[in-house]
Amino acid sequence: MQSRDCDDFYEGCRARAIMLALEEDRYTGDITTLATIDSRQVGSAVIRAKEDGILAGSEVAMQVFAACDSRLSVVLHRRDGERVCCGEIILDVTGNLAQLLVAERTTLNFLQRMSGIATRTRGYVDKVSHTGTKILDTRKTAPGLRYFDKEAVRIGGGTNHRFGLFDMILIKDNHIDASGGIAKAIHRAQRYCKEQKLAVKIETEVRSIKELREALVCQPDIILLDNFTHELLREAVALVRSGRNIPLLEASGNIGMHNVVEVAETGVDFISIGELTHSVKALDLSMTIALV
Repeated sequence: MQSRDCDDFYEGCRARAIMLALEEDRYTGDITTLATIDSRQVGSAVIRAKEDGILAGSEVAMQVFAACDSRLSVVLHRRDGERVCCGEIILDVTGNLAQLLVAERTTLNFLQRMSGIATRTRGYVDKVSHTGTKILDTRKTAPGLRYFDKEAVRIGGGTNHRFGLFDMILIKDNHIDASGGIAKAIHRAQRYCKEQKLAVKIETEVRSIKELREALVCQPDIILLDNFTHELLREAVALVRSGRNIPLLEASGNIGMHNVVEVAETGVDFISIGELTHSVKALDLSMTIALV
């Protein structure tokens, strides 16, 4: 895809996901609000942090409110990427009370999930800040929420790996085995890119130093060192750095807060961590309503 096409695609994903989230919640209407609230009542709401963390999703929150009622007036007190403390006001919004109540849970769902991802990502980024290693996400995201999950990783200071199956070639173990080996898989990928005139990176997974040597001969752009021990990672980095054509190196597999520093200090360029998006702990936020 061209850059503009990608931007349009991502924005389309974002808009559709927001509308789907609202539709699955209200469906034919918020019958509790319809039953108890005067449809003409005006009110205000405040969203606060109930624990410390990194804020992500404030722009999405504004889109949710606008989708419910374009006349709602939203004031942001904190911006995405900023650290928030327990008790701080993130935003306030004023307008039709019924629509504020309709928007409440969907807004909080996006804000809490995205802020949780951004907070966890910042924790990893801070831990390896003394190295040159970048923290990557993966495709292990909640179905339908990939745009938001990956945006939250960026807000937290991480780097996005490929968005999907279409924007990068990543040769994994199943591709290697089905192709009859690493060399065959990489050469097929290189030939395909040339034939299709695709300007995308080619990355291949390797599972041993032997496979790493095979991959280096084929000159992929990136090599993924999968489930290597720290000793093997250091050996792999030394081997690659001693060559002429030096691909970027990514480490993955069984990496967490307990060992990410040691992995980064081996000299790899990237560390990919599925936990950032597949095991999200939401940041605790709340929304309170007041009459105007």
